[in-house]
Amino acid sequence: MLKNFFPNKILSIKNQFINSLIILMIFIILFGLVYSLFLSPEDYIQGDSVRIMYVHVPSSFIALGIFAIIGTGSIFNLIFKIKVIPLITKSLAPIGTIFTLISIATGSLWGKPTWGIWWVWDARLTSMLILFLFYLAYILTWKFIENFEKANKISSFIGIIGLINLPIIKYSVNWWSTLHQPSSITLTSAPTIHHTMLVPLIIMLFGMIVYSFVIFLMKYKTELIKYKLKKNKDNR
Repeated sequence: MLKNFFPNKILSIKNQFINSLIILMIFIILFGLVYSLFLSPEDYIQGDSVRIMYVHVPSSFIALGIFAIIGTGSIFNLIFKIKVIPLITKSLAPIGTIFTLISIATGSLWGKPTWGIWWVWDARLTSMLILFLFYLAYILTWKFIENFEKANKISSFIGIIGLINLPIIKYSVNWWSTLHQPSSITLTSAPTIHHTMLVPLIIMLFGMIVYSFVIFLMKYKTELIKYKLKKNKDNR
């Protein structure tokens, strides 16, 4: 699978393919927004404020998923020293950062009408903020350390250490008494959310995944080109 992300494969991707993905992404997200805002029912307790969920939950999933890839990739990077892995994780980091911010912001918007407060140092919220700081540290390492090998090593350690935070985010609502509700969707049991809300939630998640993939391809192609140019410059 990793071979599909080697430079020759990625750089050969035509703009037509990316444009097709953008059109698909726009269609899915627009359809998901219409379904979420107008066709799905309001919650019997939270009312229309529950519709924030259709952005908040997918953003949280993607934020955690991307950092899981970065952390796992960092482990493989240190062991096998495959040059494309740091370029892949480096390209994913800004996307994960944005979705982490969206998750925190929409969580705050959702918390005000539900809990009566914008922010509380709840275990789930605090651990999500820590995730954002890990993302920020990862990005800043690449930005301010010019030596590739040094930045690669430091960022890999940040990614690996940050993995510890992911199960804390996931299980914080079970391990501690928190304001945040337990997860309605898990891999080990049937979802507790009604299908009229689950369907638009899945549509929005899929749309955001396509968006993430499009941005990743654009960013990754740029990183590959920059890496090749720098390598050619150093070899002169």
